[in-house]
Amino acid sequence: MEKALRYGADALILDLEDSVTPDAKPAARLAAANFLRQAKGRIPLLVRVNPLDSGLLDDDLAAILQVPPDGLVLPKAEGAPSVQALSAKAPGIPILPIATETPAAIFQLGSYESVRHHLLGLTWGAEDLPAAIGALGARDGTGRYTAPYELARSLTLFGAHAASVAAIETVYPALADPDGLAAYARRARFDGFNGIMAIHPAQVPVINQAFTPTPEELTEAQAIVDAFAASPGMGALSYRGRMIDAPHLKQARRVLELAADVAG
Repeated sequence: MEKALRYGADALILDLEDSVTPDAKPAARLAAANFLRQAKGRIPLLVRVNPLDSGLLDDDLAAILQVPPDGLVLPKAEGAPSVQALSAKAPGIPILPIATETPAAIFQLGSYESVRHHLLGLTWGAEDLPAAIGALGARDGTGRYTAPYELARSLTLFGAHAASVAAIETVYPALADPDGLAAYARRARFDGFNGIMAIHPAQVPVINQAFTPTPEELTEAQAIVDAFAASPGMGALSYRGRMIDAPHLKQARRVLELAADVAG
């Protein structure tokens, strides 16, 4: 956990769920609670607790709420009711649901708008869902998601933006494939995700680079903003041989805001 602080991530997730065997849960809770005391304020710290129906959640919360984390990651979330249930147990702590790990969860992805004030963002997972429905996997021989999991990914993306919260892409599990990770991260940003969960600190610099606007993107974004500023009464303009209008201006501003966030 200490090592992970040094790689430039925007936040660190301490896991009490799948990476911890049942007999190791008490030690993991103690380690997470101690780390929260030690590292609080150095970086936003989130804790992935066990699912609502696991019988383990109350013990998780009893251990970690003594030094409350900056957020809770909720696995196997099934829409707004899951968020409300966790928030009742941990009032005031924002929640990042993993929103696609059960078949029922898929049909709840539009409900998060009603609990947006409890949310840090919305993310998804491509590992538990195939197991839940008896699929052989989520990816084809080329590494691309198959149709059911592309659907889950897309609905999470739209569900997050409908709720006006961050859309977080799921992990890239191939640790020894930085080029594949870079391409995956670029696609996530292109499609409208705001970030990605990493499963190893070494992935963080690759992800950060992919989400940092290039000089060319910044130059074009600034030129589009300047063009509209110079013609305030115009709803559409000709720019380098193509028509641009309000959506292009909105996207240009987002690029500049992202660059400012990265610099900050």
